[in-house]
Amino acid sequence: MIDLRSDTVTRPSEAMLSAMMAAETGDDVYGDDPTVNALEAKAARLSGKEAALFLPTGTQANLIALLCHCQRGEEYIVGQLAHNYKYEAGGAAVLGSIQPQPILAASDGTLPLDVVAQFIKPDDFHFAITKLLSLENTHNGKVLPVAYLQQAWEFTRQHKLALHIDGARIFNAAVELGVELEALTRYCDTLTICLSKGLGTPVGSLLCGSAEYIQRARRWRKMTGGAMRQSGILAAAGLYALEHNVARLKDDHDNAAWLAGQLQAAGVTVSRQDTNMVFVRLPAEQITPLKEWMQQRDILISTGAVTRLVTHLDIDRHDLETLVAQWKAFLAS
Repeated sequence: MIDLRSDTVTRPSEAMLSAMMAAETGDDVYGDDPTVNALEAKAARLSGKEAALFLPTGTQANLIALLCHCQRGEEYIVGQLAHNYKYEAGGAAVLGSIQPQPILAASDGTLPLDVVAQFIKPDDFHFAITKLLSLENTHNGKVLPVAYLQQAWEFTRQHKLALHIDGARIFNAAVELGVELEALTRYCDTLTICLSKGLGTPVGSLLCGSAEYIQRARRWRKMTGGAMRQSGILAAAGLYALEHNVARLKDDHDNAAWLAGQLQAAGVTVSRQDTNMVFVRLPAEQITPLKEWMQQRDILISTGAVTRLVTHLDIDRHDLETLVAQWKAFLAS
């Protein structure tokens, strides 16, 4: 099966599975799982933060990040299409009584700071209190410029806001820019890292921040049902990913660029390619037939007026050649 629906579909390699089976474990709720502790320490070191917390999912990591930054009746400013606003079931509002203030992102994935400034609420009892600016890096594959991150950091200091980065694919950003993770994460108070997308683990995310912040996050993790016991088995996959699967993200970016060029040459309308994502515009009459054509040939894609194709470590150049050949066959049929 060739699956380009998302980089969440990756499966652990034999080497990763071996590391998981050999993991030394303890009870993480008591803080004595050595593999979890090692993963959290490594994430904190790579991000330049004091501490980190291992969580089951990126959705829970984002939720806890918001719960730690904002109290009931406070708000966070966020992109209209950001994952922790649009795609996480309204958890911050439902479970935390935190008000989102969404704004449209610019074409490069940034939230224009002059627009953000217009939505910071004055100190008036009529309004929710603005506490946080939340950014996403990468945003739909787009890498936020380092200069913008620095400007956003300085902006939030001036306006007494915290700055959180949903960094589900932040290692893609670092690899694309050719910098270490800390070069990006120095410009935020907190960030999340997803281990189960391009990094290839079966499960898990990390929340990074100050020691005091992560201590609060541990309470929220327990409260939201995600404290785990012998989770070193899962943490071992994260350690393996951080040690072996970061630099190879460039292969995914190169494969996405190659795919975009091949589809464009075949007459397919490619709207853009960023990092490991290719976005294609399909005529309405092709949407369902193309999906069915590919599925009958063991190729999974998510089709729509704008179709996103995502490369990852389970996709190689031969798989993409097969996809392009089948796409050409479909167009010729």
